Amino acid sequence: MDELADINVLFDLKKHGDEVSPVERLLNEFEAHEAKEEKSLEQYRAILGSLPNPVTRFLLQLIISDEEKHRAVVHAMAATLRGSLTWSKPEGSLEGTADPAIVKSKLHDITEEFIRLEKEGIREYRTLAKESSGYYHGLFKILLDSMIRDSEKHVELLEYLREKTEAA
Repeated sequence: MDELADINVLFDLKKHGDEVSPVERLLNEFEAHEAKEEKSLEQYRAILGSLPNPVTRFLLQLIISDEEKHRAVVHAMAATLRGSLTWSKPEGSLEGTADPAIVKSKLHDITEEFIRLEKEGIREYRTLAKESSGYYHGLFKILLDSMIRDSEKHVELLEYLREKTEAA
């Protein structure tokens, strides 16, 4: 029973009177944000079908794709928090039971190669962005800058995976 008390203290899961615990409050915020993401996706999709300009349609489709990823990320975080609160593993939760040794053997070596490739891509995108900055009213530069930010995010995610596999 002491273990449960320790976990409650660690994650501040216990309510104090009528208060909502910090974890429950965070879960509520994630769920509210997820609902907003879904609403914005509906709005983007609704307008997409009525736009005849291919550039506009292309750009809105890129935004929709990103918004779908954002919604999936928020959903996974909310499912993980929900699982922590209910001592379960809801579908879409980030809680896992994979054998760390298997993960390490499959991912560790290739992670370094992925990081190298992403960093190389960033350098190439930066060169291309400079060379194409005046093309199509700056559209190419905006797209390449966006790809640079995505690749920087990929490096950050891969470095996190590398750190976790090294600790396994």
